[in-house]
Parts: sequence; C-alpha cells; structure tokens
Amino acid sequence: MKQKLEIACFNLESALIAQEGGADRVELCKDISIGGITPDESVVKEAREKIKIALVVMINPEGKEYIYSDMDFGKMKKSIVDFKAMGVDGLVFGILNKEGTINKEQNKELVQLAFPLPCTFHRAFDKVKNPLDALEDIINCGFKTILTSGQKQTAIAGIDLLIDLVSKANGRIAIMPGGGVRSTHISVLKEKLDTSFFHSSAITASTEFADVEEVKSLKAKLS
Repeated sequence: MKQKLEIACFNLESALIAQEGGADRVELCKDISIGGITPDESVVKEAREKIKIALVVMINPEGKEYIYSDMDFGKMKKSIVDFKAMGVDGLVFGILNKEGTINKEQNKELVQLAFPLPCTFHRAFDKVKNPLDALEDIINCGFKTILTSGQKQTAIAGIDLLIDLVSKANGRIAIMPGGGVRSTHISVLKEKLDTSFFHSSAITASTEFADVEEVKSLKAKLS
C-alpha cells in the first residue's frame, strides 16, 4: 500500500510549507494552543486558492471537549456548508457524548451534510471510553478516516491500540496515526501499521510553523 502524508497546519504559511515539502494533504485549522479549532473563512478561501494538493478543514468551533451546545452545532453546520462551497476536499470533526461515547445522531447529520466530501473523525477518538465500540459507531456514521494516537500522548506510545484498530477496521475505514509523529520514528509506525495516511504537524521548534525539511524527511521515509 502506498502511504501518504497529511500535515496539520495552524496557519496559511504552514500549509504552503507543507505543499512545498511534498505533503499529500493539508489539514487546516487554527490555534495550536488548544489543539486546533475551525479556521477563519478568509484563511480557508485563500488556502483553497493557493494550495493545489488536497485540503481538508477542521470543524471545531470552541476547542472544548468535543461536546457541543445547540449553538455550536449550528456553527458546525454553517462551516460545512461554507467550506464545501469553497471547494475543500474534506472535513474533519468529531462529536462525543458526556459519557465518553460517540454522538451518533449529530455526527451522522454532519457527515450527510458534508456529502460527497469525505469526513475524518479527529482525535476526539482518543477521549472515548471504549475505542473498539467507538470504531464501529464511527464507521456506521459514514466517516472515511479516524485520526488517533491510540489514546496515548503520541502515536508511538499508542502503537498497540493502533495495530488493533487497523486489524478491527479491516479496510472499512482508514486509521491515520497522529500525535507526535516525526521523521525520527515514522519508519517504525510505517513498518507496523498497514494504513494509507500518516499525520504530523512537522513542527520541530517552539513555533506554530511546519519545518519544510521535516516535511521532506517525513515524505521521504514513507516513499
């Protein structure tokens, strides 16, 4: 299986760096300090004009624990409609219940609203109480990808659950490892995980910007 690279970008500059470095896809969001929220419409519009590789966008209005008010849910629906109109290639979101389970009704509604664009369930997955039950619920909601660190701080630390998830998914959904993924150890993940995409911010210093050499190195080790 050909393995590809997605770069999480918290600003337009990083998205351009990711493209220059040879990434296959950009995940655009903003505010690294809280793990990423919905980017401004003006930034998405400019990114779509300048980014020629695949561009997916995070839908997360408040940076909370992925449990949303009716007002937040309305914002999510509006963002999906607006970003679809801008020509993005996919959307990234995830909604939980207070009990640490998947909010099937709301997720399914957003996936249907996003259609035909593919949707990724983001690292809200790493907060669910039963990951294997959650896997089945997410598949049933219509998501195409799950971004996860295997419920650990990093994907390397969560490798055992990642292996299990890939096995249980059995091709029904892509499991995309993310969380501290860097060129120094991506070869270990690649060797152990039969999956199509890997996710990294490619940030190597105390900044909010991707490092072009790190993007190139990540990409080279997946080739």
